[in-house]
Amino acid sequence: MAKGYILSPEAQRDIQAIRAYYLDEAGAKVARYVLREIAAGFRILASTPGVGHIRDDLTDEPVKFWPVFSYLIVYDPATRPIGIARVLHASRDLVTMFHKLPPR
Repeated sequence: MAKGYILSPEAQRDIQAIRAYYLDEAGAKVARYVLREIAAGFRILASTPGVGHIRDDLTDEPVKFWPVFSYLIVYDPATRPIGIARVLHASRDLVTMFHKLPPR
């Protein structure tokens, strides 16, 4: 069975960076736990794409946001399978980031 979501190249890089960060800072067990929870978020969004939040304060793009720990999964709820555009830490300057490169 298909997983119901697809990761953009940017989201794949985000996941790799998250993994590397937790491996360095907290070890393999914590890295696996965080990535497992993010993947669970992907599955929730794939099965109920309307559950996320619109963030007009961050972007005009037709994307929604779903929090997992301190991360925001940015996704397009209209596509099938849903498109995961980014997985970003909420402390980042998302307004500036999305102004330079809108999530798609």
